[in-house]
Amino acid sequence: MPIYMDFHDVPKGITAKHVAEMHQADLKIEHKYNCRGITYWCDEKRQTAFCLIEAPNKQAIIKLHKEAHGDIPQRIIEVDDTIVESFLGRIEDPEKSQNTKLNIINDSAFRTLMVVKIKKTVLRTENIETLNAAIRGYNKSIINIVNGQNGRVVKQETNSFLISFTSVTSAVISAIKIQELYNCVITPDLEFNIGISAGVPVTENESIFEDTIKEASYLCYAIYGKILLSPEVTDLYESENQNNAINLKGVKSITVIEKEFLIGLLDYTESIWNQSATSALDFSKKLGYSKSKLYRTMMSTIGKSPNSFLKEYRLNKALELLDKQVSNISEVAYQTGFSSPTYFSKCFYDTYGLLPSKYNKLQFASAKV
Repeated sequence: MPIYMDFHDVPKGITAKHVAEMHQADLKIEHKYNCRGITYWCDEKRQTAFCLIEAPNKQAIIKLHKEAHGDIPQRIIEVDDTIVESFLGRIEDPEKSQNTKLNIINDSAFRTLMVVKIKKTVLRTENIETLNAAIRGYNKSIINIVNGQNGRVVKQETNSFLISFTSVTSAVISAIKIQELYNCVITPDLEFNIGISAGVPVTENESIFEDTIKEASYLCYAIYGKILLSPEVTDLYESENQNNAINLKGVKSITVIEKEFLIGLLDYTESIWNQSATSALDFSKKLGYSKSKLYRTMMSTIGKSPNSFLKEYRLNKALELLDKQVSNISEVAYQTGFSSPTYFSKCFYDTYGLLPSKYNKLQFASAKV
């Protein structure tokens, strides 16, 4: 049977003990609806609760909760138990709450998520293998840093990480150590970008932590060479550190307005980047900015004009496809929104200093080593 996670907006005054009592009420009658309550998370501070339940469908969960205690969840999403454990660290009751009558769990599902992106900026015939070897070395070091701060690697790809932390401070410390790692052993033609956001696992979207993942990823586009924090992460960091204003080298906190602009910009970009007819004027219309205001806002937020940003975004996507070695040059060109393979090759060469066909051959040779 599928596994679901539901979200309860807990009324003021309801404690972890009350939530434990409701969970026990669920367990007493769960068989009637062919459900199995696996575990739950309760956050008294934020007044939220999340249940992990095996069930035939969402309706069965609603009926179960309605009969057991009347607290119907605000949202239910289907999840993968392995992914849940990667984010939250468990898929069963924590040991400290086991073997007690109520199994009271006051354990928040709120997490701080960090996205690390390692980007190739210049490509040369003689240094492809060196770059790939450097990235492999950085990847091992990043994992060690994260483990040292009690973080959990949720997803790792060749040039990126998605990492979950219980503590905001641990996430920021890890980001600083990762950036210091790069600064101490600077590898030419590589760039590190780190975005940190925070939130709950279930929102209006269909995937677990979807809003928070997206926000952390989008922050990586903001300002070159910085560790970018969402406004929420900044507030939480300061509250964890005696309300001292964050003033750390290489760390930048964006404003709510900047965050909203980034989300609007990247949401739209994600929907159109592979359409060759898209232009800067389309960005202006979609985002509701005049052409001049859009240019000024993008230059101050991400340091690029609309046209430069879109071209670079497409080239980054193209580089990812080339690294996967699943498409030829013409296919990559059209898949990433370029009008022709010839124009794609020109833009690729102008940006990276190497033709995509040559890069493909070097990557293939590197993979065989």
